[in-house]
Amino acid sequence: MRRLKFPLLRRFRDDTEGVVTVGFVLVFPVFIAILLIAVELGFITMRYALLERGLDMTVREIRLGTGADWEHDEIKDKICDNAISVTHCKASLRLEMRQRSIRNYTSLSDTVDCTDRAEESDPVMFESGGANDLMVLRACYKYRPLFPSALLGSKLKKDTSGDASIVAMTAFVQEPKD
Repeated sequence: MRRLKFPLLRRFRDDTEGVVTVGFVLVFPVFIAILLIAVELGFITMRYALLERGLDMTVREIRLGTGADWEHDEIKDKICDNAISVTHCKASLRLEMRQRSIRNYTSLSDTVDCTDRAEESDPVMFESGGANDLMVLRACYKYRPLFPSALLGSKLKKDTSGDASIVAMTAFVQEPKD
């Protein structure tokens, strides 16, 4: 082994105190980053699942409620009631419902028009279908990320007020009236 010319450097080379601290300082920030990403992703997934649940339960009621004419506000209220713990749902949810041809289907546009929570939430386009009509319902929910400027929150697409959005979509056929 080669001898160092400087005794001070030899002392640092042979000293083992603080080795655990160095490892902790290197690993701990990575661990915290993974933890924050997991928490943010968990909340996003929970919001999405609850929104999907609310949308599916409401569409089931629309399909089976033959003869009922559903209005935008009724559907929005029902989705929010079924979405259990989605916060500020009625103020942050925007609905779009369009009739589509079963034989010549065209999807909704890729650009989703979500609401800004500062303005009143009006439907983008809301068509009421008749018996046996194929209807596509899209819901866009705005929310504030838990950690908006850190890690995953900084990578989300946000509007000018810092809100991110979750989009859920479903299609259904209106049951014929009795």
